[in-house]
Amino acid sequence: MAQGLLPPADVTRGQGATQAPATQAQAQAPGAPLPPKKPAPPAQATGPRPLPPAPAPDGRAQRATVDRVNAYYNSIQSLTGTFTQVDPDGSRRTGDFYMQKPGRVRFEYDAPSPIELIANGQSVAVRDRSLNTQDITPLDQTPLRFLLSERIDLANDPHVTGVYQDDHFVSVAIEEKVPMIGTYRLLILFDAKDYTLKQWIVTDPQGYDTQVSIANLKPNGRQDPKLFVINFERMLQ
Repeated sequence: MAQGLLPPADVTRGQGATQAPATQAQAQAPGAPLPPKKPAPPAQATGPRPLPPAPAPDGRAQRATVDRVNAYYNSIQSLTGTFTQVDPDGSRRTGDFYMQKPGRVRFEYDAPSPIELIANGQSVAVRDRSLNTQDITPLDQTPLRFLLSERIDLANDPHVTGVYQDDHFVSVAIEEKVPMIGTYRLLILFDAKDYTLKQWIVTDPQGYDTQVSIANLKPNGRQDPKLFVINFERMLQ
């Protein structure tokens, strides 16, 4: 089963529960291009870029920051890029991913990993080509459910336990109980300056962490629908 995992299969061993948001991710985010400036007096045209709202004394993000993260992620309908996954045992794997909201994603792992993950909007299939096996899990029983939502509302989602901010990241902490499986925790990290998605950490019900960092992002490009097709006949072979 792909229960509580992202991405799949052999990522349920290892590192322990999620740490504080400010210390879990080291990826550096590329700066987002600035929109064209409107004509302005010379004294204003060369002014510094506005800083994001400062966090509250307890580290929680201001509502303006939360709204900006919502606006960024809700503007993304598709996304492609590369990923680096650190499994609970410390091993690293890389690959390419393709995402189409709502509910569709494909993770293609570089060799020698035999794993492939596909979500078609309703189910998540974890394929192991070396073993010729395929596990199917309902999408709404995995952390992918939140990442692949068409729209998010961090201020009102009951599963969001906190939104935090430091100099590098805006970190969204999510907790959800899945019947017959247990509680998983998801920490999503956005760049503190341009709010682009940078990383997520999944803690499975046993307390083991899997970290996924993404890069080389291309938003809102056209996706081939065939990327997200699950071959259910594999389960019968």
